[in-house]
Amino acid sequence: MAATILNSPRATQVSVFVVRAFVRLRELLASNSALAKRLDAHERKLAAHDQAIGSLVTTLRDLLTPPEPKRRRIGFL
Repeated sequence: MAATILNSPRATQVSVFVVRAFVRLRELLASNSALAKRLDAHERKLAAHDQAIGSLVTTLRDLLTPPEPKRRRIGFL
């Protein structure tokens, strides 16, 4: 995108370099499907951990808030 704004050979070289880097990254991910599967598994595992941590934090917050004291009613029942 820099080459569209700046009219310099250096900006063109940088844009080409960035595009080549992304193409290379896509080729690496496509060629190694086992790595992609492992990344997906780790992503799912982390999502489950995020939910567990969230429920732990909620439980801890509930435990940290003191319960309201029970008041005795005045008068006859």
